[in-house]
Amino acid sequence: MLYLTSRKVLAPSLRAVWRPTVEGTRNVPRTGGVILASNHLSFVDSIVIPACAPRQVFFLAKADYFTGTGLKGAAMRAWMTSMGMIPVERDDTRAAQRSLEIALDVLGEGKAFGIYPEGTRSRDGRLYRGRTGVAYLALEAGVPVVPVGLQGTQDIQPVGSNRFQRAHATVRFGEPMHFTEAYAGVPAGRARREVTDQVMAAIHELTGQPLADGYNERPPTE
Repeated sequence: MLYLTSRKVLAPSLRAVWRPTVEGTRNVPRTGGVILASNHLSFVDSIVIPACAPRQVFFLAKADYFTGTGLKGAAMRAWMTSMGMIPVERDDTRAAQRSLEIALDVLGEGKAFGIYPEGTRSRDGRLYRGRTGVAYLALEAGVPVVPVGLQGTQDIQPVGSNRFQRAHATVRFGEPMHFTEAYAGVPAGRARREVTDQVMAAIHELTGQPLADGYNERPPTE
């Protein structure tokens, strides 16, 4: 019910305010498990993508967003749930493994799962090297990956700000990428690295961002 309300009321309202340019929605399979792998420029990315995608997309989110008290806490939980957010304890010693387990469950149920291979938001606008979790999920679940390219979302909510601005964004959904057959029998480490690099190359083609040499690290305050 929360998702339907969000889909029919909230998503059109957000699109009316931000007026994003949306391209390639036909590339997103309407049924079955699929990974939407995107670059990451702002917290609002996890709102923009579900608002523009043609089906519900599930993302992982900090458990802190679900633990607030009072009316404000209840409103935040309802908001996050309606947008398909799944709480995860990011500072738990098993957080990374638990995140992958949750993602595999979502994909196994035939749903769409959103992931940022860079791991955290880019603060300088560059596209960083992808971490191999996206490849692990694609190969383990046997599902396609749809690359997503975002532009301008950093202007809707700049890094460090807790306010939304009225700004234009572009959301591009690329063609689905299939890896299961091509990497059958390939050593796991090599397969995950090559698949991840291909996904990041597809994202780069959609965004045109300058490329960074290494990985993006999460600041200790996030």
